[in-house]
Amino acid sequence: MKKLATIASLGALSIGLAACGSAEDATAEASPDTVEMAADEALEPVTEEPVADEDAALDEVEGPAAVSEETATTAADNAASVAAEAAAAAEAAEAAGDALDAVGEVVDQAEEIID
Repeated sequence: MKKLATIASLGALSIGLAACGSAEDATAEASPDTVEMAADEALEPVTEEPVADEDAALDEVEGPAAVSEETATTAADNAASVAAEAAAAAEAAEAAGDALDAVGEVVDQAEEIID
C-alpha cells in the first residue's frame, strides 16, 4: 500500500512539474519591441496639469481617542488570556501530532508483519 501511494504521488508530481514548464527563452532582455509600450511614449500625450478638487479634500483628522486605564487593563488581560489559550492549543496540536506519528509507526510495523 505504501508503494502504491509513493508511485501515485510521484506520478502526480511529475505531471504537475510538466504542466508548469515553459519552452520560452527567458534570457531575452526587455526592449521596446518586447513590451507593450515604452514608458516615455505612454507619458508623452499628457499635457494637462492636475486640478485640485475641493470636494475631495479631507477634514483635519483628530488624534486617537483617549483610553481609560481600566479599558487598557481589560484589553491587556483579554490579550493575555487569548495568548494562553493559543499556547495551550499549540501544545495540544503538538501532542496530537506526536500521537499520530506513533500510530503511523504502529501501522508501518503491522504492514511489515503482513507483507
